[in-house]
Amino acid sequence: MRFSKWHALGNSYLLVEEGGLTPEEARRLCDPDEGVGSDGVLEVLAVDGNYAEVLVWNPDGSTAELSGNGARIAARWLAQHSGRPDVRLRMGTREVTARMLDGEDVRLEVGPVAVGELERLEVGAELVEVTPVSVGNPHAVVRGDADREELLRLGPALETHERFPDRTNVQLVRVDGPHKLAVRVWERGVGETSASGTSAVAAAAAAVANRWVESPVTVTMPGGELLVELDEENRAALTGPVTYVYTGETDETEGG
Repeated sequence: MRFSKWHALGNSYLLVEEGGLTPEEARRLCDPDEGVGSDGVLEVLAVDGNYAEVLVWNPDGSTAELSGNGARIAARWLAQHSGRPDVRLRMGTREVTARMLDGEDVRLEVGPVAVGELERLEVGAELVEVTPVSVGNPHAVVRGDADREELLRLGPALETHERFPDRTNVQLVRVDGPHKLAVRVWERGVGETSASGTSAVAAAAAAVANRWVESPVTVTMPGGELLVELDEENRAALTGPVTYVYTGETDETEGG
């Protein structure tokens, strides 16, 4: 199987054009010992000019409704494939558009973001204040110190909390200024990750809705910075870099 490897702020994906992946094949491709190693697989299901349908696989063999970093990577690949600077993608039930900017930056029009009211959830013996957000996929935003030890403690507990029957992505958010957030991410089906596009959008949308910050918002994660812009209808745009790594080939059925 031929693939290309890409990353967005250290969040790596394999892009494959051959359809028909199974959950076990996707899991094995992501495994650095049994396969290639990545944070996910972007399976291109169909291409028509500057339009493509893409399925997002998590390292545990589950699928995601949307990936902000994955969508920008797929958009960069499609722009190169089609020779067009503006492209359209369908991921799950959401269609998004993207434009290639100078250098490695890609601007992704993510679309509507739904922000819920603050909730207090019981996590063990404590109450944790959470803002639920949907960016086509579920998120739980927690304001705090964006501390790694806290993320490793709260992330898996919130991901599998009964409040979220389909599991959720988790963001710990620290406000660093009127337009700045520091964010650590626990990604559903992945675990701790250096960066997440939809998590950046969710964190920014929750912070704007709760009046912690104002748009535009620079979101700093361990892997680097993403820019999130929210309009009056709470539609988000996400801008950040995409980096091509290499192209390779593997016989994943033998764990190669």
